[in-house]
Amino acid sequence: MSVLFVLAAQAASPVCTTPAECAGQGVDTFIGTPERIWASVAALVALGGVAIGWLALRSVRRIGNGGRRGAIVALVAGLTGGLNGAVKLAVADGGLGTGNGVFGAAVALMLGLVGAVLGGLALARSRRTELSR
Repeated sequence: MSVLFVLAAQAASPVCTTPAECAGQGVDTFIGTPERIWASVAALVALGGVAIGWLALRSVRRIGNGGRRGAIVALVAGLTGGLNGAVKLAVADGGLGTGNGVFGAAVALMLGLVGAVLGGLALARSRRTELSR
């Protein structure tokens, strides 16, 4: 049996979303609950906001537009990830380890705040360099 055939068979099998559903199928097919996926995506968006905000803050004087575009993207990504994290924390039923995405939502909230602050600082610096020209 080839590796591709095994991977295709696993992909064709129904994907379980809770550990109880995955008990007979093995650990490989468990991708997480929808709540965990939501929190993870929010954390990744917020992390992208932090990275773009840091780059925009570092390149305010080197880029032709003064890093303004990157600052706006970082601000929007940080706010989007942070707000999704806050909403996920507000609607979570249980605590850590229950599959509700509480940890990912908390990380998304913190990273979203950092990304929004970095984007705001870079936006303020880009305006300041624009006025000094």
